[in-house]
Amino acid sequence: MKELPDLKQLTDSDKDRLIQTLWDELQKLQQKKPKKTSKNSSLPPAQGFKAAVSEPSGSQEINRSASVGRCGGGRKLTPNPDQIIRAEVNRCKTCGVSLSGTLQQLLQRYEKVEIPPIRPVVTQVERYGCTCPGCGEVQLAPVPVGLEPGSPFGDGVAALVTTLRYGHAISYARLSQLMSEVFNLAISEGALASLFQRVKTQLDPSIAAIVQRLRSSRLVGSDETSARLRGKTVWEWVFQNAQVCLHVIRPSRGAEVIEHVMAGHRPEIWVSDLFSAQKKHPASDWQVCLAHQLRDCQYGIDAGDTIFSPRMKRLVLRACAWHRRWEQLSASTQYQYRCRINRELDQALALCPTQADGIRLQTRYRNLREHLFLFLADTTIAPTNNASEQALRMSVIFRKVTNGFRSEWGKDLFADIRSVVNTGKRQGLSAFESISAALNPHQSLFPLS
Repeated sequence: MKELPDLKQLTDSDKDRLIQTLWDELQKLQQKKPKKTSKNSSLPPAQGFKAAVSEPSGSQEINRSASVGRCGGGRKLTPNPDQIIRAEVNRCKTCGVSLSGTLQQLLQRYEKVEIPPIRPVVTQVERYGCTCPGCGEVQLAPVPVGLEPGSPFGDGVAALVTTLRYGHAISYARLSQLMSEVFNLAISEGALASLFQRVKTQLDPSIAAIVQRLRSSRLVGSDETSARLRGKTVWEWVFQNAQVCLHVIRPSRGAEVIEHVMAGHRPEIWVSDLFSAQKKHPASDWQVCLAHQLRDCQYGIDAGDTIFSPRMKRLVLRACAWHRRWEQLSASTQYQYRCRINRELDQALALCPTQADGIRLQTRYRNLREHLFLFLADTTIAPTNNASEQALRMSVIFRKVTNGFRSEWGKDLFADIRSVVNTGKRQGLSAFESISAALNPHQSLFPLS
C-alpha cells in the first residue's frame, strides 16, 4: 500500500480489512530483530557503528603537547642520565654583580634526548690454517662460539627484524628499506626470509618448553580466530593461562585441534566461550566466558525482553564486580555472596519470559547453571576469557595488514613468535626482550620449575 485510500469512500468491511492489514504490519515491525553491534554480540568493534565525534572547542580543546594521563605534565626524568649539564649563574643580569661565590639552588631540571647515528657492529673473522708436518693433514683454526661460518647476521639482528616484522606487521620490502636507511645495514628480502627460517629453528626449544608447561597446567583458557593461508581460511587457536601462551594455526576449527594440543592432558578448569568445539574440552570443569553472556543479555534487552535478560545482566555484572575485590573479603562474606548469587540465579531461572530471545537465554542458562559462577569459588579463575581474546588481538591486526600467509613455514613461524611474545609478556618482558631471550641458547624464556 503506497498511498492511504480515501477513508470516506470505504465501506465498513473495507475499513476492517485495512485495520487488520495495518495491525499485521505493526506486529511484523515490532518483531523485527535489533541490529547486532559490538555491544550486544560478538561482532568486533571495527565492524560496528561508529558515532560521529564532535570537535572540541574553546576551553575543551585538546593540547597535544601536554602530558596525557599524568598529574603535573611532562615525561618522567631518567633516573641515571648519561651526562648532567650543571648551569650556574655567574653574574647578575640586572646590576652586573658577580655571583660565583653565592649559594645557588636548583630551580629547574629537564632533559634533552637524542639518538646517535645507528650503525651495525661488524666483526670480520680471519681463520687461519696450516698443513701438519707430521701427518700432512690440513688443520683449520677453531673460532669462538657464535662466530661460526654461515649467516653473517647475529641473533641481535634476528631479534630486531623479527620484532619489526611480526610485532609491527612491516612488509619485507619496507623492512629491508628500514634496515638500510635507519640502521645502515644492507639486508635483502631474500636474506630476511632465510633469517626468519633460521629463527624458526631457534625457537623450537622455547616452544617445546611452552607446550610442556601447558600440558601440565591446572587451568587453560582457549579461543580461536580466522587466519588466511594462500588465499584460504584457516584457524589460529590460542591456549593460555597466567604462565604460558601457545598459538597454533590449523586448517580445522574442530575439537580435534584441542585434543591434539592437549595430548591427553586433562586440566581442572577450562575457560572459553560457547563455541561447539570449546564445549568438548577435556577439563574436569568449565567456566563460561561471561563477557560474551553480557553481550547476549544486552541483545535480549534490545530485542524487547524486559523480564529475564535485564535481570540476568545485572546479576552477572554484580558477580564480576564482587570478583574484583574478592580477596579483600572475609571467608564468611564470600560464602554469603555465593549464596546470594545462587538464590538470585534460581529466581531468575524461575521467571516466565514471553519474548523469544529471553526464553532462549533462560533455556541456555538452565543448562549452563553450574558453569556460570565457578570463579566465585576459586579466585584463580577469571570470569571472562578476555586474556585469550587479547592474546589474539595482534594476530587479527597482522591478518588485516598482510592479508595472511603465503607459506606453511611462515604461518608456523608467526604462531611460534606469538607464543614466545605472549608468554614473555606474562613474565614481564617486552616483545623484543622475549624474542631475544628465546634466540639465546643460554637463556630460558621462563623458569620451568
